[in-house]
Amino acid sequence: MIRPAEVIELISRLARTKERISDLVFTPGRPLQVAADGRLTPVKVSSFPLQELTPFQTEVLALALIGKQKRLLKDLLLTGSADFSYHLPDGTRFRVNVFSSQGAYSIVMRKLASSPPRIKDLGLPTACYKIAKEKAGIVLVTGATGQGKTTTLAAILEEINHTEPVHIITLEDPVEYVHTAAKATFNQRELGRDFDTFASGLRAALRQAPHVILVGEIRDRETMEVALSAAETGHLVFSTMHTIGAGNTINRILGFFNIDEERQIRMRLADTIRWIVGQKLIPKKQGGRVAIFDILYNNIRVKETIIHGEDENRTFYDIMSKGSPYSMQTFDQHLLYLYEKDIIDEEVALAYCHRRDVVGRGIDLIKTKRGERTSDLEETLTVEIESRRKW
Repeated sequence: MIRPAEVIELISRLARTKERISDLVFTPGRPLQVAADGRLTPVKVSSFPLQELTPFQTEVLALALIGKQKRLLKDLLLTGSADFSYHLPDGTRFRVNVFSSQGAYSIVMRKLASSPPRIKDLGLPTACYKIAKEKAGIVLVTGATGQGKTTTLAAILEEINHTEPVHIITLEDPVEYVHTAAKATFNQRELGRDFDTFASGLRAALRQAPHVILVGEIRDRETMEVALSAAETGHLVFSTMHTIGAGNTINRILGFFNIDEERQIRMRLADTIRWIVGQKLIPKKQGGRVAIFDILYNNIRVKETIIHGEDENRTFYDIMSKGSPYSMQTFDQHLLYLYEKDIIDEEVALAYCHRRDVVGRGIDLIKTKRGERTSDLEETLTVEIESRRKW
């Protein structure tokens, strides 16, 4: 059995092997690996000369990380995965996921920041300051796993912490950023340790006199129902969903409910949704990654679209693209802004866009302003003329 001191040494060394490390990855049949800027890199640690990990080694490490926490062992055996936090003596924190893969165990350790970020430091959109001033309703930050949703929400909560004397309850899996009280009072609760499900934790939170509630993720109908009730009774509820785009987010929520409930749920969402913020991390031109956002604010047009649904004459995309007075924007608009500022290149802009025609035209306009060539049309015509001459 590996000793705790050896685990600490291994994790500490891996966490220092590169700059901007986001994850440590332990997989049988692969060497020790770290993720930085969205890419995996094999690394060598002198005191652990491993060419590749064996299933036995990853299992021993997993059990050493879990320790004597019987709940986590039960989760791992019954569900095939376990989530928890891990701390090094120097204060470095990780969110850990141990999971079964083809009969062996793999481990991913997400490195967490030592203190909550601020909106300004992250360069988040100015809409985040407006979101922090909301008093009631639901704010959803959406996107795939590992796109920075939790970090964005932590920055918004930290803004509230420094501006409002309110009671904030967080329900997390696990707790990632530990907030030190400034003006606000925090009670941060962890799934499995302090409550058993998000729905039950949220229901209990309503009896704990909160002004603001953070729910780590809305995964099911029961949690969504309680979140709607909390917002309807004057609470400000923040949460995340694994969706991309405001329309997909609304449809995912509707999917939690029966068809005959759709009309009622649409009405409730129209009254309670305040903001839906989509987030992606994309490669920067000079290395590293930058976040892009699409932002939907619930104004009159959005409310009507939530109630009646999207159609060819009314889409959330069109509303966001014309909603800059309300701090709205699309991913495509943000991509064009970053391209114009020379932060990303053309290939990245086109790879991550929602509508290629919109972004393509936008890139051509930017190139025209720069005096650059905008298309290969002239070259194509020249080739065709030469080809005809030969015939």
